Amino acid sequence: MTSTSLPFTCSSFQLSPTPKSTRIRTPTPAFTHNPSPPSAIRMCASTQPKKIPDPKRINKKRGSSSSSEAEDLVRLLMRNFTDKQPLVNTLNKYVKLVRTEHCFLLFEELGKSDKWLQCLESWARKGQTRMAMWLFSEMRNSGCKPDTSVYNALITAHLHSRDKSKALVKALWYFEKMKGMERCKPSIVTYNILLRAFAQARNVDQVNALFKDLDESIVTPDIYTFNGVMDAYGKLGMIREMELVLSRMKSNQIKPDIITFNLLIDAYGRKQEFDKMEQVFKSLLRSKEKPTLPTFNSMITNYGKARLREKADLVFQKMTEMGYKPSFITYECLIMMYGYCDCISRARDIFDQMAESEKEKKVSTLNAMLDVYCRNALPMEADMLFESARRSRMFAVDSSTYKLLYKAYTKADMKELIEKLLMYMDKDGIIPNKRFFLDALGAVGSSPSSKKSTRKSDGLRQEAATAQS
Repeated sequence: MTSTSLPFTCSSFQLSPTPKSTRIRTPTPAFTHNPSPPSAIRMCASTQPKKIPDPKRINKKRGSSSSSEAEDLVRLLMRNFTDKQPLVNTLNKYVKLVRTEHCFLLFEELGKSDKWLQCLESWARKGQTRMAMWLFSEMRNSGCKPDTSVYNALITAHLHSRDKSKALVKALWYFEKMKGMERCKPSIVTYNILLRAFAQARNVDQVNALFKDLDESIVTPDIYTFNGVMDAYGKLGMIREMELVLSRMKSNQIKPDIITFNLLIDAYGRKQEFDKMEQVFKSLLRSKEKPTLPTFNSMITNYGKARLREKADLVFQKMTEMGYKPSFITYECLIMMYGYCDCISRARDIFDQMAESEKEKKVSTLNAMLDVYCRNALPMEADMLFESARRSRMFAVDSSTYKLLYKAYTKADMKELIEKLLMYMDKDGIIPNKRFFLDALGAVGSSPSSKKSTRKSDGLRQEAATAQS
């Protein structure tokens, strides 16, 4: 976590006179509170002056000053806490200044302004289950009665944990518990979260059971209900299950939106069922929805993986004819597509054009070109490009670049390049974790034990050298 200095100094504070009686109240919770009155702590200060200064009185003044400073810091944090700037990011900036007293004051202010739920949802999305459960406990201890949104956040927190099997069991337990609580009945958001989670876990029976439960409840499914499940099935290659959900959506008289069309195009493209993919694309053009850049990017990528260069070129041509301006992601898709089709020189031309443009350089663009070299058994060309990019500092090389190259060099058994890469990682402060090396070992395990044929790599190396000259 990084830290930045505050926009004021402690010496600039203008402290108001210490009142005779100060009342610090417990926070008004973000949800329904018990009718009991809030507790209060009275701090009384003597108003009679003394001729001889009392050390205890001096300490009280110092305590009052530090308390005022703490309140000022908390007010600053609350001002910087918005929907676009989450609380966690704000705390990261002031981590060296925040102390325990600040945390207590901060949670009081969060409770007064209904921000506890936002904090809980933020931790849930980050997968910080223990922090989410701790805050949930604090909310209940302070008299807050949780509602449906709180339990939705708890379910999300568990589903973001590493142990997915236990998380799904816990999520179902919360779901059943919510059914028996008047204020916490499952909403369509609850069903959407659970349906997508079980679809991602390939648990078709539980997905069908949740759909049946949804049909019998008073809750009405929406477009997000079906899009979430179809997207999960599509990414797993479960086309038949995806099509059944699509039929269910049509029976509920819910019309597909652009997200529906895009996920269907991507799913059929991944399975190389291009007739269905093209049929969905034609339906999209006839509908009220309009294609987006992800529509074309997905088609270009999937045609490239099938080595159908001409069709991918036609998609790009149609995109420009329809008035769409390619993004850097589109150009990266083209680089990858030409890499799959053994057109290394064409991929390098696009990369060089992007590198020479005045637009911001993305490290993902460099990674795309390096991946093309590595996938086509050209580790030396990848090393030359990496050296040039690192030396010119044109691209902000990060851990993703090192991970890609380390995996490729390990698979190609290029010990010298691995040693040099580790040296650069040490200089750049890149510390590999356990996952970093496990992926590299996976690359070694997937490589063939026999000697690789050098005919293809020699021909591609000659083509790459021609492109660079």
